[in-house]
Amino acid sequence: MRVGAFILAAQFPGQGQAEALHRAVRTAEVAEEAGLDAVWLAEHHFVPYGVCPSAITLAGLLLGRTRRIGVGTAVSVLPNAHPVALGEQTALLHLTSGGRFTLGVGRGGPWVDLEVFGGGLAAYEHGFPESLRLLLRWLREPRVGADGEHFSFREVPVVPRPDELLGAVRDAPGAPPVLVACTSAGTVRLAAEQGLPMLLGMHSDDAEKAEMVALWRDCARAAGHPPEVVAAVEHVSAGVAQVGDSRPDAAEALVKAMPGWLRQGLDAHTTVDGRARRMRDPEAYTDLLCGIHPVGPPRLCADRLAATAERTGIRRFALLMEGSGDVAATEQNVRRLGQEVIPLLV
Repeated sequence: MRVGAFILAAQFPGQGQAEALHRAVRTAEVAEEAGLDAVWLAEHHFVPYGVCPSAITLAGLLLGRTRRIGVGTAVSVLPNAHPVALGEQTALLHLTSGGRFTLGVGRGGPWVDLEVFGGGLAAYEHGFPESLRLLLRWLREPRVGADGEHFSFREVPVVPRPDELLGAVRDAPGAPPVLVACTSAGTVRLAAEQGLPMLLGMHSDDAEKAEMVALWRDCARAAGHPPEVVAAVEHVSAGVAQVGDSRPDAAEALVKAMPGWLRQGLDAHTTVDGRARRMRDPEAYTDLLCGIHPVGPPRLCADRLAATAERTGIRRFALLMEGSGDVAATEQNVRRLGQEVIPLLV
């Protein structure tokens, strides 16, 4: 199994934004020291749920601060970015890091971001497939032009070419890896048609994730992808991890801190068109996350990860480690995951 840290740069009540970003950077540095496989960086705009507005920018910083660990976005919000600009940035990080960068993209939500960045509601509701296909062409072809509904331009050369990777420190030939955040059947089908792995959210339990993986496989085969390619794709399961001396101690660390962060963070989301939205109950959501993810002593955490792998077929994990809201406690949590949990995994 490959276990990594999912970094939200969450701003907990009473904290400043610089403190949240400092904790995010330290989480990544300690994750490399502790032997984790990767760090995955979230992107949010105008809300304290997460104060990193550019996952790919933070990825560039962390790739420069580390030497071994993989760094990925989870995710870059594609409707807010031009796919060619995002492709250029991806190629740059892929080449200069020796293949340690993974681009994760997603649709985001119907938030006010769409108004601020000019994409509009159409970019969220209808434009994601076109943007994704253009992005993939940029990462795979030497010259690209477009004549679509949202993007139209003459053919131009791709510079730098992401397939000219030299001296890779990871097994990363060719184009940089791309994955897609999937929360709906439509996005699962789109990812499967392109042969792209999925990032599945921490709100989903094992049964829901297993169902999405099964749908992805059916759609990938229907799209003509060979069985060996379908079997080799590595999806990523997002979750929460809190390692403690006992199950109650670990859960208490999250129950004390996470509801306040969730309440102020989720409540700050503003829809672009005034549509009604339903916010999760922060206490109930925290209890759900503690119940379905590795929260407890090392043996329990390892067993939870192994059970998820067995039920879903997913063997890569992106685990939120900052649920206590405290820098020192987060660093200790990451170290315990690396030193006490991962060695128990087969």
